[in-house]
Amino acid sequence: MTTGIHRRSLILGAPLLLAGCASERRVTSIGRPAGPRIDPYYQAMYGPVLGEPFPVAAVDLRRVDPKFWRQQVAYDSYEPAGTIVVDVQQRFAYYVLGNGEAIRYGVGVGREEGLNFQGEARIGRKAAWPRWTPTPDMIARDPEKYLQYQTGMDGGPMNPLGPRALYLYVDGQDTLFRLHGTVEPWSIGTMVSSGCIRFLNQDIIDLYGRTPVGTRVVVQSGGYA
Repeated sequence: MTTGIHRRSLILGAPLLLAGCASERRVTSIGRPAGPRIDPYYQAMYGPVLGEPFPVAAVDLRRVDPKFWRQQVAYDSYEPAGTIVVDVQQRFAYYVLGNGEAIRYGVGVGREEGLNFQGEARIGRKAAWPRWTPTPDMIARDPEKYLQYQTGMDGGPMNPLGPRALYLYVDGQDTLFRLHGTVEPWSIGTMVSSGCIRFLNQDIIDLYGRTPVGTRVVVQSGGYA
């Protein structure tokens, strides 16, 4: 792993609107801060987000392993640019840039592998400050926690989906699987959610801006050699 940080404008800049996916690949980190001091670059990346209808607080990066901070990485792939690839086992999501690179995000995943969608899908819908409704299975598993929200919860700072959500569809049908933000940033890198893929709020806002409806998403449970 090299230590230089590629602070390219695309990490925080305008969306890329290409499509494709990744299969065989080699992943090595291009940039990561060294030592206990938090780089001001990352402090700014994960600072408060202004201009939103609800507050998006700064992330306490002391509670998130630095390997799960957003960064551009080397990512060899035979696939075209533009796909989101989620590696459930490794707790990473990749936005494929092409030319051997990707933007890598840390994610949190479901507690039980059987709850996770696996395979290929498309982003069928996008929502800012989305309304959240627990699935019937979630209500059945934990009615004390979820029954009160069976008719849904409006978007806001306490909504489990956070400020953005990307909804995965297969053959035009909602899989009930989402890529979304979180009210628990310390959970990134762990298996704690109810089956969907959670991002730091600043990261899902970034990914949301890069991906149009129709973007291909590949969710896989295997890790890397």
